[in-house]
Amino acid sequence: MYIYKLGNITDKKSALKSLGVESGGVGIMAKKMELMYFFIKDLKCPAANILKQDALSIGADLAVPGGVILCEKPLYDCILIGTRKHMEILSKKELAQPFGLKTVANELKKFLAVKSNATQIMGVINANDDSFFEGSRFQKEDAVSQIKQMISEGADIIDIGAVSSRPNAQTVSELVELERMKPICDAIASEKLYEKATFSVDSYTTEVVKYALKSGFTLINDITGASDDDIIKLAVKYDAKLCIMHMQGTPQTMQKNPSYDDVMVEVSEFFEARIAQCEALGMERKNIILDVGIGFGKTLEHNLTLIKNMGHFKVFGCEVLVGASRKSMIDKIIPTPVEERLAGTLAIHLKAVENGAGIVRCHDVKEHVQALAVFSAF
Repeated sequence: MYIYKLGNITDKKSALKSLGVESGGVGIMAKKMELMYFFIKDLKCPAANILKQDALSIGADLAVPGGVILCEKPLYDCILIGTRKHMEILSKKELAQPFGLKTVANELKKFLAVKSNATQIMGVINANDDSFFEGSRFQKEDAVSQIKQMISEGADIIDIGAVSSRPNAQTVSELVELERMKPICDAIASEKLYEKATFSVDSYTTEVVKYALKSGFTLINDITGASDDDIIKLAVKYDAKLCIMHMQGTPQTMQKNPSYDDVMVEVSEFFEARIAQCEALGMERKNIILDVGIGFGKTLEHNLTLIKNMGHFKVFGCEVLVGASRKSMIDKIIPTPVEERLAGTLAIHLKAVENGAGIVRCHDVKEHVQALAVFSAF
């Protein structure tokens, strides 16, 4: 006999089937193999005590601060720990409990219902001369050539923008932005490149977005988080998807001492409000993509927190996008010039995919296709 410790088993059902486990037991055991953690903020003290006992009674647990048993404070932050099977039990059991535990139960149900989709790669084309990574800048004919190259390398989506959103970027008029975008849009339309990939317009100005949608684009990448109702209405009119990005401030101010009481809570509340507004204007949730905005009004610690907990945002029932390609957070971890940040980019993006991201926005399509193919083999 010999025993060895197993690493993370990504496809638990396949592992059980290959072992010869009977079909009826595969689903049951797979749920017991998936350990889950939930952070619960501001749980009422009586609720914390009830949930602690209910969790312990089924083999799960609730990590709580000292003083909970005596109710020294009215509210406590807690971490719920257990398998998927435990969470299924608690999502039913807590429906009958008071002190807000019914809300906890319903939130657990939402997380348990989340499904995963195949990862998509979004290539970046910057039709300007100001984006932070010089290697992503292409205009007119060069942009079209790069688009074709990215498609041949395996890009599912091509994201094209004519205005830089780097920190302290210069503002550009809508007219100039449209002049930069028009020849690229015209080429995409005339060559029917939209039949080979999904095209995304990285803009929040109505005339530019409208022109792109008329040219075969089917996705709007809005760094202002759909703050303009007209952009939402255009998405609805053209049946396009809309990517809502979170940003604290503007590109000109976002990195001037960004601060949050709790970045996860504040970004979640932002998405909740913006999704509600989109739906109020007739947009279907399945057409909404969420981008936490890595580097857009965040410190390194904020970025790391969002990436570590990226799976949380899938609870909204939307695809989740990550875009950390060659960004300065890599330089803050280990000083590296932007031209040499591919390795760091791949590390961040693979971790984000592992944690729930379904769309990866990147400058280096070929390298990401290879990295994700190898990663998925595990």
